[in-house]
Amino acid sequence: MRVILKMASSVVAAACMLGPAIAAETFPDKPVHLVVPQAPGGASDTLARIMAQALGQKWKQPVVVENRAGAGGNIGMEYVVNAGDDGYTLLMSYEGSHAINPALYKSLPFDVKKDFTPVATLATLPFVAVTSPKSGIKSLPDLVEAAKKGRVTYGSAGNGSVNHLLGEMFNSAADVKMAHVPYRGAAPAIQDLLGGQIDVVFTSLPSVKGYIDSKTLVPLAVTSAKRSANAPDIPTIAEQGYPSFDVNPWFGLFTASGVSADKIQFMNRDIGALLNTPEIQQKFAAQGAVVYITAPEDFGRQVDVALARWAEVVKASGARVE
Repeated sequence: MRVILKMASSVVAAACMLGPAIAAETFPDKPVHLVVPQAPGGASDTLARIMAQALGQKWKQPVVVENRAGAGGNIGMEYVVNAGDDGYTLLMSYEGSHAINPALYKSLPFDVKKDFTPVATLATLPFVAVTSPKSGIKSLPDLVEAAKKGRVTYGSAGNGSVNHLLGEMFNSAADVKMAHVPYRGAAPAIQDLLGGQIDVVFTSLPSVKGYIDSKTLVPLAVTSAKRSANAPDIPTIAEQGYPSFDVNPWFGLFTASGVSADKIQFMNRDIGALLNTPEIQQKFAAQGAVVYITAPEDFGRQVDVALARWAEVVKASGARVE
């Protein structure tokens, strides 16, 4: 009897050790939900839909995109935290909401470090400073000169948004004081820029690429340290006298904490394989995004760096949301 019990206990122990690996091999065996905490049509939504289609084909299971916008991304993020730790609910997040909100909001219903597990980075997407021909500003030096001589206004998607904080970072770097004009989203800010009501907007390259190509808007500089491969003719802020200026926000997938390491590695491997395909790279490039592949651990370190960086920027700007 003792021998039988010993054998049985050994089998149970072996099964427990194999459990996570077996789970990863059979994952996913039902639809996966990919939550975008922004409205449809933006960069996060577009990249999420590209990946959802590709992952659905690879996994032979539907990957359903759900837009849960509101509170600067916090509503969708809270939803993912509360969705459970089985790995079937993913979050499409980006540096703007994931790293800025903890410093911007007085309180959050989650902890971005403790309640989320990084799965995989997808891309980086530079921002660009644009102006209207009506402003008379034709270059970044022109913008600095105008700001030093008189009132220059810049629009944003709202207090504490990436657009807002980029303007404050440039104010500090160039020792100028452009006046901030917050809007309810980047789209209305761009419309007022087109109409000449404001002078400049820092916004994602894809959102204004068409205007730039049609010469309806004038690009002054991209915010990344290196020129964008998708707009190589636009100089960087760094190369125009501000060498430390480098903002190139990442986009990536997270899930709730507690998901097994095997599932995280499985998803990271499959996502990386898809990002390495010419098809996905071309689709991302069409959106102005550059494929960016990391291991989950490296992604976690990127989050730490971004949290520290944006906390300083938010503090310096004085921005706060109750």
